[in-house]
Amino acid sequence: MQTQQNPNESLDSMHLAYGREVAELLSQSSAASWMNDLWDIYSGYMHAQPELGHSLRATDVFTSFKELMFFFQRIGELKK
Repeated sequence: MQTQQNPNESLDSMHLAYGREVAELLSQSSAASWMNDLWDIYSGYMHAQPELGHSLRATDVFTSFKELMFFFQRIGELKK
C-alpha cells in the first residue's frame, strides 16, 4: 500500500489514495467475504491459543479484529 503522505500532498489527496487502496482491496472480494475470512482467521488464532500459550497481545489482536470487522461492515453498508 502506498499511502505515505508527501509533505506537499494535501489531506484530500491522501484520502483519495486511501480510497484507491480500499477499492483495490474490495475488487478482490466483497466486504462480506472479507468479514467471513476475518472470522476464519481469528477463529483459527483463538483455536490455536492453547498450543501457542498465553499471549500478552491477545487483547490487542481482538481489538484489531473487531475494528477490521466494523470497517468492512461500514464498507458493506456504503455499497447498498
